[in-house]
Amino acid sequence: MEWFVRAFIKASVAWLAVGVTLGLGMAMLPAWVIYRPAHIHINVLGFVAMMIFGVGYHVLPRFAGHPLVRPRLATAHWWAANAGLALLAAGFMLRPHGVAAAAPVLAAGAALSAAGAYAFAWNIWRTLAAAERSHGAAAEREIEGRRRPLPMATH
Repeated sequence: MEWFVRAFIKASVAWLAVGVTLGLGMAMLPAWVIYRPAHIHINVLGFVAMMIFGVGYHVLPRFAGHPLVRPRLATAHWWAANAGLALLAAGFMLRPHGVAAAAPVLAAGAALSAAGAYAFAWNIWRTLAAAERSHGAAAEREIEGRRRPLPMATH
């Protein structure tokens, strides 16, 4: 298993713990409901999406029968997704308190998170397309091989 697959799955579990902890805090201290946007993003982008990215990077190339076309892009995606989510959550937690830096922190986090998601989409799309091309060429060669005329029998 590639390191970035393990890293996405471990990050997913870590973000789950953070999201559950924040949810617990919100349940115990109702005033913390102001952190609901951070809680939602931590759970959805942190736990759900990171798990999907990790499993997707592991399973989809295998199902397609073609290696991931840009493994280094998956590494960049991991960094962008995690840094983006950390900034996004921080921005959502600062915003209710009127902190001036909240908006640019939130925007930077959103941009990094989106860039990571786009990287995943591009990388998987190109991997599936490469698999289709290689399997299509192999199938075409097999069909061509079947079209060869049989040798004529001589009596």
